[in-house]
Amino acid sequence: MSQPQNITFDVPNAFELEKLSELHKAMGDFTRTKILWQLMQGEQCVNDLAKTLSLTNSAISHQLHAFRITKLIRSRKAGKRVFYSLQDEHIQWILEETYAHISER
Repeated sequence: MSQPQNITFDVPNAFELEKLSELHKAMGDFTRTKILWQLMQGEQCVNDLAKTLSLTNSAISHQLHAFRITKLIRSRKAGKRVFYSLQDEHIQWILEETYAHISER
């Protein structure tokens, strides 16, 4: 595992702290975390996510709504289907790094 870079940031203002809190809330739900990990495998539609995660289409759609609000995912329409993917590589990095953190012994 690579060593973390020492990056210093200014203390976030109240608006930025609120956005950080919203991001962590969106990622902090067990079902949403499973969805994000599944989207790390690549772009998927609601039906595929529901089948893979043994959830209803409605449950998946509900969780995806929270991700759209916090800009954790993006969507692409192809015919009648909408495909979802992680917004960018930062989301995958956050998931991988937090997993690495909890996996340390």
